[in-house]
Amino acid sequence: MTSFAPLTAGDHEIRVATDEAEVKASQALRYRVFYEELGARPTPEMAEVKRDFDEFDDYCDHLLVIDRTRGTGPEGIIGTYRLTRQEQAEKAGRFYTSDEYDIAPLLKNGGNLMELGRSCVDAAYRSKSTMQLLWRGIAAYVFHHNIDLMFGCASLHGTDPKDLAVPLSYLHHNHMAPEDLRPKALPERYAPMDLMPADQIDARRALASLPPLFKGYLRLGGFVGDGAVVDHQFNTTDVCIMVKTDLVSEKYYRHYDRTAREQD
Repeated sequence: MTSFAPLTAGDHEIRVATDEAEVKASQALRYRVFYEELGARPTPEMAEVKRDFDEFDDYCDHLLVIDRTRGTGPEGIIGTYRLTRQEQAEKAGRFYTSDEYDIAPLLKNGGNLMELGRSCVDAAYRSKSTMQLLWRGIAAYVFHHNIDLMFGCASLHGTDPKDLAVPLSYLHHNHMAPEDLRPKALPERYAPMDLMPADQIDARRALASLPPLFKGYLRLGGFVGDGAVVDHQFNTTDVCIMVKTDLVSEKYYRHYDRTAREQD
């Protein structure tokens, strides 16, 4: 088995894509969310086929949330996440995040790495239960592949950091990564995050302003790199976020072990 067995919650299932048709369907979902809904700018090639794609897609695993009432294959895909293990990135030549950040500290000190990216859920399915299923899938994948640290570029909507001063400053002052693990935005792309003094930030309001994905990372003890990166193609401001997987693996292991005992 190359990855974990499918997990279910009611009519929904989460698993890794098994063929090209499922990968293309996940890319089509990404296109609808990123380009048609959130205002990203497609290349002419993407616009022609209505799919978001790049050179990394051929090397990574595509995590899928499937609504089985719509079908058990490509037609049922309602959520996706792109997962890239270290050996896959080596085949691709680099991690996607290295286009925005110097990730040398992660490569040196992070252990067995996995990059997360291209996360999206169909608008009709953006619920707590869908996010919980995504996290269950990530935890199972981490557990199965013995991942030590996961990381990626998490996005805030908009391309003017001044408009995002509250969340960026909150992350900078409260969740900065330890120096030995801290990626830094590439010099030509570096945008400061410390746009407000710490004593002027209402932490509760700042946390509430973060997208659900950020909150999920932070609940697991996530921390951020130094500097943000404006991505004009995706109409976002990106932050490098990292999570040591101890808590993820421990939580999944408890669930896995309990489930196994219940089935004995």
